[in-house]
Amino acid sequence: QVQVAESGGGLVQAGGSLRLSCATSGRTFSIDAMGWFRQAPGKEREFVGVVSRSGGVRSYTGSVKGRFTISRDNAKNTVYLQMNSLKPEDTAVYYCAASSLSATVAGGNPRQYAFWGQGTQVTVSS
Repeated sequence: QVQVAESGGGLVQAGGSLRLSCATSGRTFSIDAMGWFRQAPGKEREFVGVVSRSGGVRSYTGSVKGRFTISRDNAKNTVYLQMNSLKPEDTAVYYCAASSLSATVAGGNPRQYAFWGQGTQVTVSS
């Protein structure tokens, strides 16, 4: 099993920045892709981005490209989501997820991720 835990959420003004962290533990050697998803009230869970095990492959949904950056520190079993130029529409619960599949295979499909964190709230005020 793999345990996933997000941290770093909070309240920020529009235009500000936040960095979310996602720590994994347990059988982390089995994990390849790490993804970030978010869910706003009344909306479906949405793909934000994914990073490969090596960090060499990263993909983002269009609405966050150029503003969000995913990085990964395998020595610390931690993935980060740096969020800049935040907008009120970025308000959501952000989830980190782990997959044994490659980033190109897992992509933005939540069904491809077996392990999920509990989520962390990000609120962007206008």
